[in-house]
Amino acid sequence: MKLEIAVIGLGKFGFYFASTLVDLGHTVIGIDNSQIRVQAARDKLDQVYKADASNKEALEQIGLAEVSHVLISVGDSIAASSMIAMYAKEMEIPKVWVKAVTPDHKRLLYKLGVDEVIIPEQMAAIQIASKVAVPGFLQYASFDPEVSFQELTISKWAGKSLRQLELIKKHQLQVIAIKKVDSESYEYAPDADYSFQAGDTIIVLRHTHISGVIKA
Repeated sequence: MKLEIAVIGLGKFGFYFASTLVDLGHTVIGIDNSQIRVQAARDKLDQVYKADASNKEALEQIGLAEVSHVLISVGDSIAASSMIAMYAKEMEIPKVWVKAVTPDHKRLLYKLGVDEVIIPEQMAAIQIASKVAVPGFLQYASFDPEVSFQELTISKWAGKSLRQLELIKKHQLQVIAIKKVDSESYEYAPDADYSFQAGDTIIVLRHTHISGVIKA
């Protein structure tokens, strides 16, 4: 489904976020009060407006209420991002995401009813540390930080099927994809009766708190 998304604040994070969405095929509207940033974004985004986003009337004139999602990324100003988030919620935009600068800022934004709060530096640090600590770690599931994805290479489980291994029951692991040893691509929702071969690669959904190295 193609979405129409507004990004308020076209600094490094906001512009990269917006550019990625454009590359994924979505319509993106950029809003910033800097003429330099607006000019730089014009060749990449569908529409770009120079406006003071802390002015609700300016946002209404742009038509912000018509978008499906908005990301607010206005630098280090807690007051400005909180005010703009409040305006976005008052406009009943279905999904309001905000970049926060501190954990206290994050709590404040959730109290305002924001749907998702992002602290980029914190997320990056957690992801990198997890890759070091958990072999094969890919990322946390966006819908639940208690769940993560992990890539495992089959050795010990070779010759056994998912049905025989009972991974959900015994290890709280859900296999969501498999790349067979002789294949270059993943297959999703693998057959429960397929017998693993040594060298197969699987992606599992697992509880983040499970300790120890999983040997597949």
